[in-house]
Amino acid sequence: MASKALEHIRICDFTGQLAGAGATKYLAAFGAQVIRIEDPTNEGRWDILRGQQPFKDERQGINLGGSFNNHNTEKLGITLNLRTERGRELIRELVAISDVVSENFAAGVFDRLGLSYEDLRKIRPDIIYVSNCGFGHSGPYVNFKTWGPIVQAVSGLTFSSGLPEQPPAGWGYSYMDHTGGYYMAMAIMMAIHHRNVTGEGQWVDMSCTEAGASLNGPAMLDYTVNGRRLRRAGMPNSNRNQSPPMAPHGIYPAEGDDNWIAIACRNEDDWQALCSVVAEPWTADARFVDLTTRLAHEDELDEHVAAWTRARERFATAAALQAAGLPATAVQRPEERVDHDADTAEWGLWPTAHHTEMGDVRVDGLAVHLSESDWEITRGAACLGEHNEYVFGELLGVSPAELRSMKEEGVV
Repeated sequence: MASKALEHIRICDFTGQLAGAGATKYLAAFGAQVIRIEDPTNEGRWDILRGQQPFKDERQGINLGGSFNNHNTEKLGITLNLRTERGRELIRELVAISDVVSENFAAGVFDRLGLSYEDLRKIRPDIIYVSNCGFGHSGPYVNFKTWGPIVQAVSGLTFSSGLPEQPPAGWGYSYMDHTGGYYMAMAIMMAIHHRNVTGEGQWVDMSCTEAGASLNGPAMLDYTVNGRRLRRAGMPNSNRNQSPPMAPHGIYPAEGDDNWIAIACRNEDDWQALCSVVAEPWTADARFVDLTTRLAHEDELDEHVAAWTRARERFATAAALQAAGLPATAVQRPEERVDHDADTAEWGLWPTAHHTEMGDVRVDGLAVHLSESDWEITRGAACLGEHNEYVFGELLGVSPAELRSMKEEGVV
């Protein structure tokens, strides 16, 4: 049984999608009571993932969205109409008993709701307010709105990914949403630690684009120290390692349709290990005798390696290279890694959570284990307003009769 290390923390959570919801998912998995607020007037759709595909089975509906369930495990869910006076009263009451208020709306939205940091401090002086938006709350871009691909493009990350002489390809759809969520979770924990030490709450202003820009560190260092620009354009093979140089280093075809193997020769020992497994005449070619000559003839070297791997099954080939001490692995499809990899099963990365309507569903776990206070995910995301009675009744003292009345009036 997990120790629930954060069970003393309550979070009044307005986050959505993944950049915000992913952060509070982490904290909820470690025991924090995360109370997620949604709008009852549009079926909670200020988070566009609610009710969206993928679905577990043929059923569809506002409570059955797979992505929403994945990002909101272990959280409580309530509905509250902040356009009503009673709704604003109740949110102030909830803030008063919370440690953290978290949101990832565009800059200015919370101010217009009457929930700026100064407003929140009047309710609870030591409140921690964490806002995570595209460009933060300062600078000329403060009013711009972003989405995952936009963040990656502005951050410079999109330029770094792509095929030679082709337009930038980007980093897939939501990598910066994930990274933004990680940064936000760390920020919340740092602010909680600060309050534990000093008694002070604070406003944590976060920018997803700045989080993305920070991932350019190696490229910036290379330019600052060596004067070299990012070398995506014109690079002969985007899988080749440039710093430090290695050869062979890349993704090579394997037996079958669209099967691949990754091989990395870091040094001469790795090269000799590869030669011992390959055992073909070309490994003794003078063009490949050392790193300098291999780099000078890298195209020819890659052709030889590819011809050798193409005739062989990827998993068996990887096992043989690994046995010789060489870094190598079969390129796995998601299904292979998730469903058929013994290491994944041992790690427990895909726990099963029980959802009130969907039943048992596998979800993303957390890629970390703590020996004394590990995470636990057993409960799926809340259905819309699922915990209204508990939060309003038991935590805020609203009577059943008033709760029924508020529902009729559109407050909840």
